[in-house]
Amino acid sequence: MTVTASTETTTATDPAAGSVALEYSEDGFTATLILDRASKLNTLTVPLLRRLRERILEVSASRARLLVLRTAGEKVFCVGADINQFSVLEPAPMWREWIETGHQAFDALARLRQPSIAIVDGLAVGGGFELALACDFRVIADEARVALPEVGLGTVPGWGGTERATELVGRARAKELVLTRRQLGGAEAVAWGLATAHAPKERLGEEVARLSQEILAGAPIAVQLAKQIIDAAADGAPSRVLEALAGGLTSATADLAEGVAAFRDKRAPNFTDH
Repeated sequence: MTVTASTETTTATDPAAGSVALEYSEDGFTATLILDRASKLNTLTVPLLRRLRERILEVSASRARLLVLRTAGEKVFCVGADINQFSVLEPAPMWREWIETGHQAFDALARLRQPSIAIVDGLAVGGGFELALACDFRVIADEARVALPEVGLGTVPGWGGTERATELVGRARAKELVLTRRQLGGAEAVAWGLATAHAPKERLGEEVARLSQEILAGAPIAVQLAKQIIDAAADGAPSRVLEALAGGLTSATADLAEGVAAFRDKRAPNFTDH
């Protein structure tokens, strides 16, 4: 796939600080975020989290219809927070800077209007797994492992893991995941409902491409509205109100007219995001 790329690091002088690259497919429909702090197992820091949020907001403002999130390195997706940095913080900075910054970044990802796919190709634990959980879909390698092991360190998941895991697998399974620090492989993660698909690492690209094509085949405005009203329904918003509003909005789009015409003509629709 041909891409255009935009890459910046959190600091110009220290490569170990990491970077968040943003690439677009040639048609502009797929944005790819690449978090790279591979020399430190892609551990997350406050500057890196801030840069991640900035990049997510750039995607939101773009014409992209889908976000793919991946990390650099061979065996590790992300092992979470940089312990050397957060373990020395006093309670107030821990609350104001570390926890809040992580929530801002991950919430921006979860609330992104475009659907998002995380490619979990290696170990994803703690904040690394919480990062993946903030995406709409997770495609995971059979060889990968995911876990929320924070209680074994003396703390708790701090970037939305308890909430998002509970939404996906229910209260009892979320407690099992967190309290026992259980690690799940790719097939187990799918069986639990924590991931969408699994495959050997060398075939992850095929699974991501398949899922991406299925999402991109839908009318962009309708796809993005559907994502938002599903999330709102999960938070208790009434579907009879939101579906009426969203349906009314889509009724005025050129894409609905195109979709109806394509159905009648028995052809694939050509959606234009209008």
